[in-house]
Amino acid sequence: MACRGRRIREKTLQWPIHVVARCARMATSVCLIFAAARSFATLQNVEAGGSLQIHAHYYTAFFEPEPVIRIPEAFTQGRPLGPFGTESEVRGLRRGGDGVAYIEQRTTLHLRANFTGDLAAFVEFDSIHDWGEDFRSNYLTGRDGSADSSDDVEIYQAYLEATQLFGVPLRLRVGRQELYFGSGWLVSNSPVFDPMTYLSFDAVRLTWEQGIFSVDAFWSKLAERWRGLAKGDVDFSGIYATCSPLEAFSLDAYWLFLLDGERPRDTNASLLQEWGERLRGLDNYPKTKIHTIGLRLGGEWQGLDYEAEAAYQWGDAATAGSGFAPYGYGDLRARYDNWAAQATLGYTFDIRQEPRIYVSAIYYGGEDRRSITFWDWINPFHRPRASISFNRLFSEWKDDIFFDSSALSNVWKFKTGASLNITESLEAALDLTYTGVVIAFDTPVLRRVGRYRAPIAFFPFVTRKGAKDLGFETCLSLAYDYSESLRFEGGWAHLFAGRAVRDGAFVDANGLAFVGGLDRQDADYFWASTIVSF
Repeated sequence: MACRGRRIREKTLQWPIHVVARCARMATSVCLIFAAARSFATLQNVEAGGSLQIHAHYYTAFFEPEPVIRIPEAFTQGRPLGPFGTESEVRGLRRGGDGVAYIEQRTTLHLRANFTGDLAAFVEFDSIHDWGEDFRSNYLTGRDGSADSSDDVEIYQAYLEATQLFGVPLRLRVGRQELYFGSGWLVSNSPVFDPMTYLSFDAVRLTWEQGIFSVDAFWSKLAERWRGLAKGDVDFSGIYATCSPLEAFSLDAYWLFLLDGERPRDTNASLLQEWGERLRGLDNYPKTKIHTIGLRLGGEWQGLDYEAEAAYQWGDAATAGSGFAPYGYGDLRARYDNWAAQATLGYTFDIRQEPRIYVSAIYYGGEDRRSITFWDWINPFHRPRASISFNRLFSEWKDDIFFDSSALSNVWKFKTGASLNITESLEAALDLTYTGVVIAFDTPVLRRVGRYRAPIAFFPFVTRKGAKDLGFETCLSLAYDYSESLRFEGGWAHLFAGRAVRDGAFVDANGLAFVGGLDRQDADYFWASTIVSF
């Protein structure tokens, strides 16, 4: 779990194959026809493999055991805080609490069957659990019982694949599969902070690859709500194109589209009341639509590696807007309208230890419209606005240890660091990360009262500007490759907490959730992990 800057991913990228809504249906039909035409295909060989990964964590007492409402709700009445209010898992204290320590394990097993006619089938199972979850005996009584196996083994991937469709370089893959684009900045197979949680999609993917060009199109089903053809479902689709004319230069362009067909409801009342709401422009949310377009370039040249990516996001934010309802009705006008960008520049010295230095900058645009004026407070017809930040979709980027669960938004980061191959098998890295808030939260004037920071001014419109500095983080990591199939990692990270840890800001859960503690004391994190592949 090294926290160093990312090297540019080499050309062994696993190009996902995808299709926009209409193309998905056409591709599925093609797949069925193709499978029928090649029904005579015979099995050639079966390949088996898997992995075992164990990860141990320890955090000092920086987090709450359970989320706590940091600012009492009585002092934020009328403010559009969003679906989670001021619930926060960050405590910001070393004293008065316990640290967090646990060990988790992921086991995978896969089979790949290759058939004649360029056909293949792939199935992968995985099981993720924390140590101690499934122990079968009670040590007090010695009585044994069966383990809780209700959710132990999952079908992580299961798809059919056809290559060289119609004699051209087309690949069609249908079924549950990983999707990964570029450096995994927006779409990846690992979208949460927990390193043992991986992500696969129920999808149709189509890939065309010829010379320096590659184009992927996909359509995937994220949620099925059983209301007819695509009604109320959550679908994710897009197109990703790459041109790599030189080893030192590669250019990607993409469009991603997430559609949530569910239309939120604030009330489910009588026909008369519903008619009145429509006249007033209330409780009539559109479908959630998130469009994301972007460009990415990267490459390596004589020891220099670089990557830069920018994305713009727009669309209706109905599901998020419905959570901003201080007076019972959310914001049906809520929209996505934000930019995000990242850039990394690194250099590897051409000596035996191959030391590398890098600098990196990351930006996720955001909003914070959670303040109200005195006139807003007394106006019964005031309609608060939602605060919508850049949605990071299914990113695997976790650019700090303490805050970023790959859904941190409304923030900017600066990173720098160095890595060194001490031996052919042992690598060390040291990184420094600064995290700042883009748009600060206007916090009440607060004083510490037990587990709360209670306002000393009792009106929600009396606020002061919150801090923007979440702090600096240092991270030292070591990685040892015992062999090609066995790897050990470990490290220590230290957070120099900034004032925004105490004041709080809406930066988690794509800018919808609050991060704020009782104080701003530093924190530490230690980890050790191993992974073996076979």
